[in-house]
Amino acid sequence: MIHNDAELQGTQERIAFFSRLVANMRQVEKPENFKSMASGYLAEIEKMHAEVMEYLSRHASEPVPAEAA
Repeated sequence: MIHNDAELQGTQERIAFFSRLVANMRQVEKPENFKSMASGYLAEIEKMHAEVMEYLSRHASEPVPAEAA
């Protein structure tokens, strides 16, 4: 969960880094290996993107929801 703008920036940077990694894999890995190698990165990109969207959908004055234990 993203709690502030600094964490938002860090998450966006990780998304960009992982996206570049997968884009590179598309070019250099064998087709039969690509999906299994990229799947974990793609899942993490999807998760982080959802967190970014959740954070951005709240107004800055709204409190960050408490995380479930």
